[in-house]
Amino acid sequence: MIEPIDFTAWSCPLPLRSYPTIVMGHGGGGKLSAELVEHLFAPAFRNAALDALGDAAVLTLESGRLAYSTDSFVVRPLFFPGGNIGKLAVNGTVNDLAMMGAKPRYLTAGFILEEGLLVSQLGVIVEEMAAAARTAGVQIVAGDTKVVDRGHGDGVYINTSGVGIIPDGIDIRPQRAQPGDVVIISGEIGLHGVAILSVREGLEFGAPVESDCAPLNGLVEAMLAASHAIHVLRDPTRGGLAATLNEIARAARVGVVYEERKLPVPPAVAAACEMLGMDPVYIANEGKLVAVVAPEAADVVLEAMQRHPLGAKAAVIGRITAEHPGVVVARTGIGGSRVVDMQVGEQLPRIC
Repeated sequence: MIEPIDFTAWSCPLPLRSYPTIVMGHGGGGKLSAELVEHLFAPAFRNAALDALGDAAVLTLESGRLAYSTDSFVVRPLFFPGGNIGKLAVNGTVNDLAMMGAKPRYLTAGFILEEGLLVSQLGVIVEEMAAAARTAGVQIVAGDTKVVDRGHGDGVYINTSGVGIIPDGIDIRPQRAQPGDVVIISGEIGLHGVAILSVREGLEFGAPVESDCAPLNGLVEAMLAASHAIHVLRDPTRGGLAATLNEIARAARVGVVYEERKLPVPPAVAAACEMLGMDPVYIANEGKLVAVVAPEAADVVLEAMQRHPLGAKAAVIGRITAEHPGVVVARTGIGGSRVVDMQVGEQLPRIC
């Protein structure tokens, strides 16, 4: 018999006491996800590599530095406009490595298959994974397959791990954000979340919406070729831009201010948000990055991004400030301001 957990022994038990069981919000990239990491996983597994809480861990070996990342993908539906769970699994892990400035090299893939899944569907997913790996310049070098009973797996779940090489002179992590730094977004936000929503709920928003799922390592290489004065890179997936900016603010103990009018929000995403009462800064992306760059390098990095196909619509959206450390503030279109906090859960769960 499993002994009940004593929550009072945890580092900060209050936020988790209200949830004696796991809820969907724990996987949404918002406050519940952050509390689970901060108060359960991080204390249990504590070590220097984990404590940085980056998109990937930086490992120093005798021959140099590696970035190592792992992720699990449970998206529903398995197929969506612009991709499927296989393409998402490869690009998601490649992007986590790229956010550390690493050059992704090798991936592993673990499949949990549900009894009854069509082999033809699995074949399409695997072929899409192989194509995504070729596009990103990585190899899938190991894997595993398990099968669960019918009704217990939503078709297929995929776990991927990845390894990349960090070039000398690169130091990219959320703790490096500092007052005066410029915040850049690589393109239009909200496309992946709205694409999933459109097929899951059968909704139309005036124009077809495709996921932005794409490998960002080529864009990052172009940015680093322009300047090494890039302090932070993050890909705003679950929890969207808002969660990413809050994570940076809290990690570096700085404030973030962005201009709402400068956010590149495509018309279909804006229409979806207006219809459903959602905010585009909380909607997931799978092919965008946030860069925090030293002010003297901002122009050259932005130009390098805009020359790359995945950064053609890159824009400066805000700055890092010494004021209100740990807090993200949006300047509204009418000249006011509002605090942009992390959501407790997720507007749309199971999007990656």
